Amino acid sequence: MTGKIATGVPAAAAWLESMVGSLANHSDRLDAINIFPVADGDTGSNLYLTARTAHDAVSVLESDDLGEFLATAGRAGMESARGNSGTLLAVYLVGFSEPLRGYQRLTGPLLAAALERGRVRAWSALSDPVPGTMLSVAEAAARAATGTLTASTADPSSRAHLREVLDAVQSAVLASVVSTESQLGALSTARVVDAGAVGMMLVIDTLYAAVTGEGLDESRYTPLHGYGIQDPHIHSVSETEEGVEVMCTIALDALEAATLRARLDSIGTSVVMSAVSDGADGYRWRVHVHAPRAEEALDAMRQAGEPVNISVTDLCTHDD
Repeated sequence: MTGKIATGVPAAAAWLESMVGSLANHSDRLDAINIFPVADGDTGSNLYLTARTAHDAVSVLESDDLGEFLATAGRAGMESARGNSGTLLAVYLVGFSEPLRGYQRLTGPLLAAALERGRVRAWSALSDPVPGTMLSVAEAAARAATGTLTASTADPSSRAHLREVLDAVQSAVLASVVSTESQLGALSTARVVDAGAVGMMLVIDTLYAAVTGEGLDESRYTPLHGYGIQDPHIHSVSETEEGVEVMCTIALDALEAATLRARLDSIGTSVVMSAVSDGADGYRWRVHVHAPRAEEALDAMRQAGEPVNISVTDLCTHDD
């Protein structure tokens, strides 16, 4: 059934609420197929917990500014993001919010701008971005939206035009998730799609549902390889990475941030750094790295500044 197109802050609030609920419902299956970049079986849990923090931060916020509303959610998510996937989701929300500042109603062109900015922020946060992941889904969504702006003959400010953009985005996202299986060797061997990519598909699909007033179409997930309820937990038979995941928030200027990123790149992998907010002495950065030993990463962070909100998680530990 087709609902009424919703374009204001209530739609954004409905998006976050639906995102949390859907990620909670899908977290077990996302964890089950989580084998990249580390087979630690927590992608679904990390996405859900980060989205829940973002949603909770705006549950009592009174604002009619779409950008302010979503920026508040994204920043809260970044401050306590979980894992690589959760960090990228929060970074994406912050980027998505930026073109929407000062606007009370979503349009096709604004959605395209938000999707593009979210894509840029997510890709630039990683030291070594890899196709075939949630980044590819973000890119497919942005490209589809931009392409629709050129092809559509509808009034750009109309709800009909917004619906055209959303339809194009939804189609592109599914195709992108399916293609992840052939983009990464580990996924091809396991014959499974990427967990983070499916998570990003849920993020986009819940946006579609919130704006169009339609429910999440669960049948879109049925054809995804390895994602059925009857399918085994792929991560439980995959090799896990030795070491730890270290995360923190730290205030640095641009040069200090670049120096820390370079140091962490030399120490470990899966380095994610993105600015949470700006201040008189630079920016507050959310930092994520996989390292052989926690102290190496923590020493680098402490030499750069004063890290807070520190978390250290064993990469070999996952919940079955």
